[in-house]
Amino acid sequence: MSDVYQEIVRLQHAGEPCALCTIVKTQGSTPGKTTMKMLVRRDGSFVGTVGGGCLEAEVLEAALASMRDERSRTLAFALNERDYPDSGLLCGGQLEIFVEPIVVPRLWLFGGGHVSAAIAKIAHMAGFHVTVVDDRADFASAARHPDADATDCAEFDELARRALPADDKFVVAVTRGHDKDGEVLEALFRAGARPRYLGMIGSKAKRVQLFEQLVARGVDARFLERVRTPMGLPIGARTHEEIAVSVVAEMIALRRLGAGEWPRAEPGCDAV
Repeated sequence: MSDVYQEIVRLQHAGEPCALCTIVKTQGSTPGKTTMKMLVRRDGSFVGTVGGGCLEAEVLEAALASMRDERSRTLAFALNERDYPDSGLLCGGQLEIFVEPIVVPRLWLFGGGHVSAAIAKIAHMAGFHVTVVDDRADFASAARHPDADATDCAEFDELARRALPADDKFVVAVTRGHDKDGEVLEALFRAGARPRYLGMIGSKAKRVQLFEQLVARGVDARFLERVRTPMGLPIGARTHEEIAVSVVAEMIALRRLGAGEWPRAEPGCDAV
């Protein structure tokens, strides 16, 4: 059991998601007993067990889904040949398993300027694992970004590859100019990145002009539709710190409320 908890701590320090699956109720004869646990990692590997067999395969799938949407689940199983005809299960018992996602949201900030520093600070306070990257060493340093959990410096196409897999990441492009923001978006597209959140600072006019250029260079328009720009919730943000509050609030809304309808940003977030 200690291996499960040690692995949770290790994964949290690394900013890696996992899901803890615990048998919370049993009735009759069951292969797993109450409080038995299985910890599932993002790649499908796991530590511990909740009884094995076809039951464990279903729990594994639920754990992976739980990591993706950050929603807990309670699974109920009746262990008999009728419900599992190919399993050989004859014990006839019943059990419930609680699947709990343990997810540290991970934010990658492309660009290490003033807005990025403010977002890193607010996001860190909100529980995000923050990585600040730039193609200039002075702008991607721990000294410049003390609130970041990690920093990295390389060309943006290489940094986009290092961000993979990105389906569970929050990614923001706040570089030193429109051309560099476009370079980041193109690099993410060509790397196959499909972030959970993809934001870019800018106005509606910038969006139209830049996206036309990117489509002409072969970037799929469907990928660009995912980009939130102007980014952030519409609170009239103008200063670096206000923009940071707006952007982090939008990421929290996506994380906690899902991809449903909620207020989107107005061009006021393009003050910087």
